[in-house]
Amino acid sequence: MRLLAPVVAAALAALAFSAPVAGQKADDQIAPKSLELQKQGAGFLSAGKFDSAEDALEASLAVDPRNRWAFVDLARVAEKQHLYGKAIRMSNKALMLEPNDPDAIAVQGEAMVELGALARAQANLQKLQTICAKGCPQVAQLSAAITRGPTVASAKPPASPKSN
Repeated sequence: MRLLAPVVAAALAALAFSAPVAGQKADDQIAPKSLELQKQGAGFLSAGKFDSAEDALEASLAVDPRNRWAFVDLARVAEKQHLYGKAIRMSNKALMLEPNDPDAIAVQGEAMVELGALARAQANLQKLQTICAKGCPQVAQLSAAITRGPTVASAKPPASPKSN
């Protein structure tokens, strides 16, 4: 009988601490509205409407900043707009959420190739090869980009500055 009061108090304390946690959604559940906006942005991206795609993807991230697919798609939009630094930043944010995301690693590697960072792109390719032991399309995609080489870094500036 002497232990009844402490046991009841401990049970009530445990119930009080677990109740708020039970009402929260799991970390791996992305808000449905965010996924809807992300799919809409991906559709705009495939249609070549980069400004609309960027707007929809940023709205998706405003709804739920844990949507790593929106970060990957934003990186793809930036890459299509030749904003390779932004593509690397967006893919880094996706990799912070999921370090082994093959799409983010591939997009980041392609952007690095375009900036002339072939050694870092090669490191991304090796990471992809270890993640995708059976082989995935991202490995072939990044390998082709490395083989092709940079297009921006190899572009030469004009021979002399323009004069009025």
